[in-house]
Amino acid sequence: MAQIFDRSSNALARMSLILTGLIVIALGVTLDQLQRSPWVTRQGQRPDQPVPFSHKHHVQGLGLQCQYCHISVEKSSYAGIPPTKTCMNCHSQIWTNANLLLPVRTSWAMGNSITWTKVHDLPDYAYFNHSIHVNKGVGCATCHGRVDQMPLMYQQSTLQMEWCLNCHRNPGRNLRPTTEVYNMAWQSPTTEKPIWCGTSGLKAGVPTAQTVNCIAAEPTQAGAQVASLEMLPTSQHAAADTAMVPVSLSYTRFTSQDALGKYLIQQYNIRTPRELSSCEVCHR
Repeated sequence: MAQIFDRSSNALARMSLILTGLIVIALGVTLDQLQRSPWVTRQGQRPDQPVPFSHKHHVQGLGLQCQYCHISVEKSSYAGIPPTKTCMNCHSQIWTNANLLLPVRTSWAMGNSITWTKVHDLPDYAYFNHSIHVNKGVGCATCHGRVDQMPLMYQQSTLQMEWCLNCHRNPGRNLRPTTEVYNMAWQSPTTEKPIWCGTSGLKAGVPTAQTVNCIAAEPTQAGAQVASLEMLPTSQHAAADTAMVPVSLSYTRFTSQDALGKYLIQQYNIRTPRELSSCEVCHR
């Protein structure tokens, strides 16, 4: 009986299998790169806004603090978008006839909110709490980038799950003193520019992160802050009467972010990477 397939069919079959495998691999790599691209993550994109608000002008130029507009960032899961009244606190006196601010004046006159386009928009299934991050020493610039250098706001990071997990697996590299959370230009300690940190210990009603005091000058130098004011009883007979008494702090010198991060993790009572990476942290 004659063969149905020619001998060369074996080679064609092998080539077809290899080609199919290469196509599957190429398709997988393409889809992986696509889902990481700005087309999907919106990283670096500047969405159109009803008013071209410049963070660079207001933060770097005028010196406004983040909390002036985002009033709930320290106490709520939501940072908050400022109401029109916040804008009019200044713009009822300056730039009162600027065409650029017509939507603001219209919003104020009509009593309607300005419809801003959200730049950092997490999926609905992901739970993110601003207050816990801010109060544990995660700076604004860590997630949002150098907002003080952005004429138009854009998304600095991918906001993908792997980006969150990379921080949760090693939170120490992104921690800083809580006094520097809103400092956009804050830099990690180095050998040339060390910092010294000390803690006054746990106190009732005071967040753990606020018990840590960090300074840029060596404590033994003149003018360096080497004491913390703490409420202590003035006498044993009047425990209810309290007074501000200076309490000396024991400072530790840090020359790297790794060492500082480990110290702050311990002082801030931050959970272990295993606990921070569990699913229920973000998915409720």
